[in-house]
Amino acid sequence: MKFGIDLPPQIKVFGAFFIYSFCMGSLFPRLPDIQRAMDVGEGALGLSLIGSALGTLISLTFAGRLVEKVGYRRVLLVAIPLLSALYALASWASGPLYFFLLLVPVGLTIGAIEIIINIEADRVEHAIGRRIMSRAHAFWSLGFFCAGMVGAFIAQAGMPVHWHLMMMIPLVLAATLLVLGRFEPAPHRAGSSTEETPRLARPTLTIMMLVGVCLSAMLMEGAGIDWSAIYMRNIFDAEPFWAGFAVAVVAGSQAVARFFADGFVDRFSPVAVARALLAILGVGVVIVFAAPSAWAAYLGFAMIGVGSSALFPLAMSAAAQQTDRPAAINVAALAQFSFTAFLLGPPLLGYVAEHYGIQWTFGVGLPLVALGFATVNALSPRPRTRAVTP
Repeated sequence: MKFGIDLPPQIKVFGAFFIYSFCMGSLFPRLPDIQRAMDVGEGALGLSLIGSALGTLISLTFAGRLVEKVGYRRVLLVAIPLLSALYALASWASGPLYFFLLLVPVGLTIGAIEIIINIEADRVEHAIGRRIMSRAHAFWSLGFFCAGMVGAFIAQAGMPVHWHLMMMIPLVLAATLLVLGRFEPAPHRAGSSTEETPRLARPTLTIMMLVGVCLSAMLMEGAGIDWSAIYMRNIFDAEPFWAGFAVAVVAGSQAVARFFADGFVDRFSPVAVARALLAILGVGVVIVFAAPSAWAAYLGFAMIGVGSSALFPLAMSAAAQQTDRPAAINVAALAQFSFTAFLLGPPLLGYVAEHYGIQWTFGVGLPLVALGFATVNALSPRPRTRAVTP
């Protein structure tokens, strides 16, 4: 039985990215309340957040074949509402160990959804003959922004975290059935290989340089999601709304930048766009690290959102254009290393925050921005050799 409304395939993709990220984003504006309820420091909270990262890495590595076998539609219609329920269940954890254990199935579900929606975005892009990947990720950021704003208002109203997240379950379920109830997977790209890529793809020197380009963006995006609310509470004694608002600022500015990223890349070179984004990211990191006021910190978070918006997609495009081996292997190698940094780095920064101050959670991004500038030429399009006929 099919539910919902019939929509163009690209709108279904955008809707999947939005609902999924809205579901994810509901937790992070409430992390200060979860930390207070568990009565732990940033280090213990960071270690518990690794549960989600661990589950996601396991799922991204091993779930591809299972997802294909069960079917994209079935997995998607079950996994997104299930993710909302699992977040609500995790919010009842009485300590960091229980929080860690309850976040592992959250990560397993996230990995399955990530596989489906990114592959679907690529296939729909090919089928309709128009680039939609950056815009799809813009809807991911937009969903996070909306969840951040809703979470900030609910936190200010004083609603307990677990009741807030339980209230999200029927909302996410209804949105999933309405927007994705008639979802049907797009066909494989014509002429593409259906062979499974290696679970652990060996990186080359060029791939490691591309990791260097986007590493600061991945780490600072994750830090902005995980730690910005706690930063505002610790540094400026912000009320719950203004603490959660920081998460929304990072995601909202990132969403706006992603909507326009493709146009800038087409007009200028990938290297020029990447240098501009790295400069914006670097300035944002400095502002957040040394912010004299809450409004200065929000400006820094907005610049971090803009600066981190398109560096990873640019690196992925460059990896796919390498000619030393099949594109799927190069893309897999870059994704594995970058996602490891994105998922494991920000939770581990909790130890930095606890021992050196929450500002250093963002301060560590500055040398990584310098690394990005040093390796940015890896984004240059590969020269094409042309056969000359006498």
